[in-house]
Amino acid sequence: MAARWCFVLLAAVLGAAAAGAAGAVGKGEWERLIRMPWEKEPAASRRGGGEGVDEEEDDAVGTRWAVLVAGSSGYGNYRHQADVCHAYQILMKGGLKEENIVVFMYDDVANSALNPRPGIIINHPQGEDVYAGVPKDYTGNQVTTENFYAVLLGNKTAVTGGSRKVIDSKPDDHIFIYYSDHGGPGVLGMPNLPYLYAGDFMKVLRQKHASNSYTKMVIYVEACESGSIFEGLMPGDLNIYVMTASNAEESSWGTYCPGMEPSPPSEYITCLGDLYSVSWMEDSECKELCGIFETHNLKEETIKEQYEVVKKRTSDTNSYGVGSHVMEYGDKTFKGEKLYLYQGFNPANANVTNKLDWQSRKAAVNQRDADILFLWKRYELLHEKSEEKLEILRKISETVMHRKHLDSSIDFIGKLLFGFVNGPSMLQAVRPSGQPLVDDWDCLKRTVRIFETHCGSLTQYGMKHMRALANICNSGIPDTAMKQASISACGSYNSARWSPLVQGHSA
Repeated sequence: MAARWCFVLLAAVLGAAAAGAAGAVGKGEWERLIRMPWEKEPAASRRGGGEGVDEEEDDAVGTRWAVLVAGSSGYGNYRHQADVCHAYQILMKGGLKEENIVVFMYDDVANSALNPRPGIIINHPQGEDVYAGVPKDYTGNQVTTENFYAVLLGNKTAVTGGSRKVIDSKPDDHIFIYYSDHGGPGVLGMPNLPYLYAGDFMKVLRQKHASNSYTKMVIYVEACESGSIFEGLMPGDLNIYVMTASNAEESSWGTYCPGMEPSPPSEYITCLGDLYSVSWMEDSECKELCGIFETHNLKEETIKEQYEVVKKRTSDTNSYGVGSHVMEYGDKTFKGEKLYLYQGFNPANANVTNKLDWQSRKAAVNQRDADILFLWKRYELLHEKSEEKLEILRKISETVMHRKHLDSSIDFIGKLLFGFVNGPSMLQAVRPSGQPLVDDWDCLKRTVRIFETHCGSLTQYGMKHMRALANICNSGIPDTAMKQASISACGSYNSARWSPLVQGHSA
């Protein structure tokens, strides 16, 4: 029976992808012969900022700082580390100095036994290695929400492990933050729990602003429901501009996935990138998808222009057949500033004129289904009667069954708390634009812990139920009632590997 469920879900995933492909016919195809714009250069040159913005102009705009975060782990999440490594190469080519870029990634992909090109990570089907030279600032169990906050605040004493590199910025400096991972309403994932909660993140951003340690900040976030991190929370007076991959209610999308077009090289069984992420990065370094081998001049392109290009591409040319609604939050008064102030500038592109014209891809995969697609591709490649093949099938079955358990448990808890008629609508209710997900973030954390204690870990998939748990808080349901409902819904469930005692709590 468990095996049958995994086949049903897989069929749904692949069916959605096929529908996306059919809907994109006639909208143009990618140029397959794509050359990444950087070439190998001496290590000393790379550490010193390469051939980027000249020192005189750099002094005029202060120091450029960047924090790059891949908030997941596992080869099935290859794309998040590929995104971050690619972003690092763009910034280095743009002249940012290695000591001013802080990288968070679990670092379990490049040298994974599943990686067909050991020691190499690519972010495009015809892309070159983006892993070489990326600093190992915070890896493994050092990739935590607490370390991310400490780094952003420039607090070395609060950092645990790692390179101890922090954003030691001054009043005239510019800061760029890029975060790629799974997400859910009000939360961003981390490979080491707990998650990043929007309420806490806003407090950190306010604290950073109060320290008078930057002039402007730009934040890009790739995650499902990433708009919910800032919706109703992000003020316009912190000198911070935010762009997210999706609005507060929808998933973001993986791209360059097996069986889709464009597809990764045949030896890859996982997605190479995320749709929003590759959209902004390929815009920063290329024009017309690099099909005519020209690169962008970031001294000419503005934040607003990049937003418009990325919005169009991520939305499947505004059709949303495959894709999401790219959103803006925070201070939008400096959208006319040039991108080089945050991402640097490659002088080799000085004479290139921007031509903002993108073509769309034919398919992508919902971020929450990418792990199932990865496991299924592993299953297909293994020998028919091997023990490993049976083990992968067991993992697929367990994963699908736990997903069904989470969905049904949340639904039943809602019916117990609000009645069988009103329960579903109460849990699914979306607040009007401009209001935050939840009024009491501490209540949300308590509710998450209560649910996971009795029903098992939410996992990357179950992060989508954060809105339901937030609505329980917004309705004033006491902890005792939530606990009793969770026990009633999940008392007989053997969470086993999904127990928070094994996984840890998400809050």
